Amino acid sequence: MKIVMPGGTGQVGSVLRRALSAAGHEVVVLSRRPSGPGEIGWDGRTPGRWAEAVDGSDVVVNLAGRSVSCRYTPANLQAMMDSRIDSTRVVGEAIAAAGRPPKVWLQMSTATIYAHRFDAPNDEFTGLLGGAEAGVPGYWGYSVDIATAWEREQEKADTPHTRKVALRSAMVMSPDRGGVFDVLLRLARLGLGGPVAGGAQYVSWIHDHDFVRAVEFLIAREDLAGPVNLAAPTPLPQRAFMRALRAAWGVPVGLPATRWMAELGAFALRSDTELLLKSRRVVPGRLLTAGFAFDHAQWPQAAEDLVGRVRER
Repeated sequence: MKIVMPGGTGQVGSVLRRALSAAGHEVVVLSRRPSGPGEIGWDGRTPGRWAEAVDGSDVVVNLAGRSVSCRYTPANLQAMMDSRIDSTRVVGEAIAAAGRPPKVWLQMSTATIYAHRFDAPNDEFTGLLGGAEAGVPGYWGYSVDIATAWEREQEKADTPHTRKVALRSAMVMSPDRGGVFDVLLRLARLGLGGPVAGGAQYVSWIHDHDFVRAVEFLIAREDLAGPVNLAAPTPLPQRAFMRALRAAWGVPVGLPATRWMAELGAFALRSDTELLLKSRRVVPGRLLTAGFAFDHAQWPQAAEDLVGRVRER
């Protein structure tokens, strides 16, 4: 198959590109800074010659969007919104104009669209969308607004011959340098991987191999469209998540952090505490109902596999 991946140079894109190329597919990456074979330039906002790659392709997997690993200033939040809306809009326009449009358009979304909650998991059938929770910072709602607008832009695209799937993805755990697992493991190795603000908030995650397998599953399953949660079926509280990660590396103790300490740490890392404190209790209802079987369903075993790959590296 020919697979076009706008925004495919980040951590998740690198994971997919390696796996899909290894499986024998032709992968074309659209990048603002193309640097090698198989990469084509685009600006993520306007039509261009890059659209020729979409015409005649089999699959589009749009991963484009400004990284969320930043301070949530008004300017950065607006950049997150604009980069997602603009890239989704222009990808939809390219598909609509194609003489031979792709069969399926997988559009990155996020599990952050769901409400901050502890009482029950969020699946696609009964899950609560966020934005109206009590007792959380008001700006958290803007992250939900971004996710909602992101999905809406794909929904309204006029692509009647292309099946559309929104990937509500949890954090993709891979051993790649600079990825979320790399950051968390570094904290654990430094003895800083303890509970944050009590650690009761849920962490949703997915092993990189299962992420790739889920994408391949969704490409093949012509009966699946709309939002699909890409998350392991066993989210767990942050304190248990980090305890399992420490155990996988062999670190006996992780220093706890209060909320204000998390604020200082996030500031130092130029990130935001929403990434640490929001309870993302998300489960893959549609994948499980459709018969998808996870190879890495439990975090302790997944962490051991990832740690082993880091040690090999």
